[in-house]
Parts: sequence; C-alpha cells; structure tokens
Amino acid sequence: MGVKITGAGELRAALKRNADLSSVRRIVHQNGAELQAKAQRNAPVDTGTLKRSIGMEISDGGRTATVAPVAEYAPYPEFGTRFMAAQPYVGPAFWEQKEQFKSDMGKLAR
Repeated sequence: MGVKITGAGELRAALKRNADLSSVRRIVHQNGAELQAKAQRNAPVDTGTLKRSIGMEISDGGRTATVAPVAEYAPYPEFGTRFMAAQPYVGPAFWEQKEQFKSDMGKLAR
C-alpha cells in the first residue's frame, strides 16, 4: 500500500509565485495613494492647510500604508465639535477604498 501525491509541482509553483510580495507591495502603495487622494478631495478647504497635511507613509516592508492628516486641528472637521457639525473626509474615503483594496487583493490571491 502506498500514498500517491499529485499536484505537488503545481503547489510548489503556486507557493513560490505567492511568496513574491512585490505584487502585494504594489497594491498597497496604489491603494494608499488612492486613499490619500480621496481624503484630500473630501477635506473641507478654508486655507488648504488640512488638505495639504494629509500624507501617506509606507511601512512594514511595503505591506502597510498609513494615510493621515498631520494638522493639529484635523480631528475637529472629521468628528465635529459642540460648535460645528462634522465634515468627515478620512472615514468616507477609507470605507470606499477598503472595498477596492479587498477586490485587488482577491484578484491577486486567485
């Protein structure tokens, strides 16, 4: 009695292909840049400081993109205060981009 394993060559090729993270890095960078652009488009503009303060940082070997405003007053328009209504700009951009990112990663995993 013996055990026959079929498809080992295909499995090895798929593992090797998926081990290359350059495609993941590309998707992370692309989606991060799109998220930054959407957040900048959504940002309320008075002087333009808030819009210009929205930056993107790539970390974790290219597997993480962080998009955030650095203006000290950035949370006030996003969440509002007792004196002003919220004008969300990062949250809506994130939720929209999240679906695109999931789709792009799903295509890569196939």
